[in-house]
Formats: sequence, C-alpha cells, structure tokens
Amino acid sequence: MSIRAVPIALLALFLPLTASPAVAGSGPSDGERGPGRCVRALPSGTQTIQVGFGSAAYPVRVHIPVDALARVPIVLNLHFSNGNADQQAAYSGLEPVGDREGFVTVEPNGNIPAATPNPNQIWFWNVPGVPTTAGSYPPPDARDDIAFLTKVLDDVTRLVCGDSSRVYVAGHSGGARMASAYACARPDKVAALAASAGLRAGRPSPTDPMFAEVQTCAPNRPVPVITFHGDADTTNPYQGRATDLRWGYSTPLAVQSWAQLDRCTTGPAVVAVSPHVNRLTYTGCAGGAQVVLYKVAGGTHSWPGSAADSGATKEIEASTLIWQFFQAHRRF
Repeated sequence: MSIRAVPIALLALFLPLTASPAVAGSGPSDGERGPGRCVRALPSGTQTIQVGFGSAAYPVRVHIPVDALARVPIVLNLHFSNGNADQQAAYSGLEPVGDREGFVTVEPNGNIPAATPNPNQIWFWNVPGVPTTAGSYPPPDARDDIAFLTKVLDDVTRLVCGDSSRVYVAGHSGGARMASAYACARPDKVAALAASAGLRAGRPSPTDPMFAEVQTCAPNRPVPVITFHGDADTTNPYQGRATDLRWGYSTPLAVQSWAQLDRCTTGPAVVAVSPHVNRLTYTGCAGGAQVVLYKVAGGTHSWPGSAADSGATKEIEASTLIWQFFQAHRRF
C-alpha cells in the first residue's frame, strides 16, 4: 500500500512503511558530487530507506519535495518518547512545510522498545546518561543514537544530494532532548537546533537535577537554537522538576546555558508576538548564532500550531517559525 494513499490520521497506526525501501549507500560517491554532477537516488514523496548501522539495518522515513534541487537542505525530525517516526511526521507537520519551502525531512525511530513485545513500534531514544520516561537507564547494549543519527545524516545527504552546510535537527519532548544531545555532541553536523517542549543543554546533574552537568554539553562551535515551551506543561515543567533525572532543570536555564555556550552578548529581548506568546531572543552571539525562546502562557506539552493536537496553541505555528529560523543559518 502506498504511503500517499493513507490518510494522515492513520499514519500513527503502523510502522514501518514497506513500499520499495532504498538501500542507504547506493547514491553517488563523494567523488561524483559537485554542481551539476550529483544525481539524486530517491524519488520525490515519502518513502522508507534502510540505514545500516552496526550489524543491523533500521527503517528511516524520508520525505522529498517535488522538484527538489541538488544541494537541498535537510531537517532531521525526532519523535517524542513513546512514539515513532510516522507519528512525529503527522504531529509536527514539517513535511508540508518542506514541500512548500524545498527541504527534505528525515524521521528515524528510536530503538529502545516501550514494551515487549512492541507490535505498535513505539520507541524511546538513547539520550546519553539520561533515563527514559519509563524511569530506567538504557541497557548497556542500547544503540548509540548519537552515532546512529550521524550515519542517518551521512546516508541521506548522499542519497538526496543534500547540502551538508544546511543540515538541521528538530524534535519534540523526548525527541527534543535527543536533538539537544546531538547538537551538543556533533555541532560539526548541524547548522541549527529546534526543540519543542524539551530543550536541554547537557544532562541534569545526578547530584542536583535542577542544574545542568555542563561537561556533557561542550560544543566546539556555536549552534543557533530555537525552542518552544508552554509554562503550563506538566510533562516537562517549564520551571523544571527537582527530583527528575530525566528532565530536571528549568527551560530558562537551558536557554540561558545555550546563550552562554554560543557566547551571546545581548538579551534576552522580549517581544509579545500574540496574546499568549512572548519571544525572548539572545543576539550578539558567536558565528552569527541566535538563541530564541517562544514562551506560551498557559501552553501545554505540545508542538505549537499542530493540527493533530487540539490542546496546542494556534497563535503561532512552530513548523513555519522553525524553518524561517533555519533558513537564516548555515554551518560554515
């Protein structure tokens, strides 16, 4: 059954996609790349590729806009805990923005099962040093998701003729924690970070979770950051949760920490963008970076503007704002 024939409301009900998966690594080699020389190995639309990592292959959802050009931007979009790639695609709405704006969206799955057996293909990410929402640390043999996501980006960039200077990472909730950890660990791979209801700047300190363990986020280059968080979020509370080794410190501390990491000199400048949304911006950062927080008064644990979430604010649309922010930044 073709993915294009499935109503978006049903996407969360099954995984993986099964129609004609591509084999990652079959695209052009680095020697074949260059203006007018890279031939995209995947068709337009939504499909699944198999990404080899270690001794296994993992399904990865890839959405390519019609008439995508060579040197196309790529957005890695990470699902929430107890979720999967199809659910994140439907929830975030980034793929339609990619169709309109001309970027490829990539949605892999975590690999820690939420239950055993796992017929609905629901997963957690292996965020380094952090428990899952099930309350336990990943097992010692859990997939290294920093290394896995690097392999995903390398393979997809090759297969779609991607622009390695315009690769971005986004996520919601547990996916935002994973995206944050990836930006901390591999700033050489991503041009900017977007986090919905889950920005982190290192893991919570095991001795006092209300503080970040600073050595676990030490990027060697600035990473522009945009984040969204509701101050009535009860899953990842805006002001933090003192006893929670998974979440711990507050959103303001995470934002301030990224501003410090990016060596920002000005801010935060506060602007009311709608009746219940304020934008806080740090500027004067190294390398032209910015750190931006959209704080939603009364906002829940949601992706702003999501058509799949009746509780999400509709005063702003996170997916559009994320792409506008990404457009302004590339990795040099």
